[in-house]
Amino acid sequence: MSVNTNVLGGNKLRRRASLSDTNLLLIITCIVFVAMYASAVIFLKKGFLKPQMFFNILNENASLIVLACGMTLVMITGGIDISVGQVTSLVCMSCAVYLVNYHGSVLGSMLIALGIGLAFGVVQGFLVAYLEFQPFIVTLAGLFFAKGLTTIISSDRVSITKDNCPAFDTLCKTEVVVPFLGSVNKKGIYIPAYVEIGVIVAIIVVILLFCLLKWTKLGRNFYAVGGNNQSANMLGINVKRTKFIAHVLCGLCAGIGGYLFFLHAASGSPLHAQGAEMNAIASSIIGGTLLSGGVGNIAGTLVGVLSLATIKNIVTSLGLEDAWWTNITVGGMLCIFLLVQSIVLSRRHRQKK
Repeated sequence: MSVNTNVLGGNKLRRRASLSDTNLLLIITCIVFVAMYASAVIFLKKGFLKPQMFFNILNENASLIVLACGMTLVMITGGIDISVGQVTSLVCMSCAVYLVNYHGSVLGSMLIALGIGLAFGVVQGFLVAYLEFQPFIVTLAGLFFAKGLTTIISSDRVSITKDNCPAFDTLCKTEVVVPFLGSVNKKGIYIPAYVEIGVIVAIIVVILLFCLLKWTKLGRNFYAVGGNNQSANMLGINVKRTKFIAHVLCGLCAGIGGYLFFLHAASGSPLHAQGAEMNAIASSIIGGTLLSGGVGNIAGTLVGVLSLATIKNIVTSLGLEDAWWTNITVGGMLCIFLLVQSIVLSRRHRQKK
């Protein structure tokens, strides 16, 4: 029986074409994360075998997950937002002062957080999209503005306790048990695994934004605008409105992420979330989002956050607790991912030609 080699070759090319740049980079990120975590389990052990170790990574980085997802939306359109870290700090301080000094409600503090994030998103989005200012300059101004406002509200740390706000304290300590994944301690007592309430919110945000990019017209517009502004405009896409919406959603994510950070820290401080914007950008890049725009994936960003947190835990487990070792490791990891992205995409584009 004869086989048509042209047909087989055509099928291979179609299968190769069906694997988009976004999905290809996502697969690479997932492979690296699994290999990295498996290596930690095999060689380091030190708690990596326990499911709660993984859930603790989620607990500590729920805020970063949401910030990085918002950052991914902006980066896909070819922009960037470096104000999200200071917006997070502003949200924490504003909510803390509102609850402690003004005896506000938990619901009111949530609305304040969303309002702050939305305000920054709208103003910065308008300046970037409609007045065509450079995103880096606009969001740098937003960073300084948020930093100044945080210090004006209070230059001291404001902590939430059971005495000054019992409702919020209860919310902070709320834990969601993960069934069948607990562990037995040395005394033979079963300890259930758990995640904080912030993790549930972060997962919901990931799912919603993943669906937005995957199955909506707006999501396709994000990719088109990031890929080529002129081509998107010729296709009838409102480029300015698309960029504006991306920044608004990023600001909203900054408000949500800021509140999740507030839930985890239970305090407000001008020093909160320092460098969070850089971690969000790094997580997006590790997750397969290109700085040039047009390529990115929310699922990849989630894996990028987990990879970044795992690297930091591995460095700490090796006894290298000084901050510079973590920074050196993260910097090296970013360089490797950027190199891999460049090699893979350049080879892929040559194959298409």
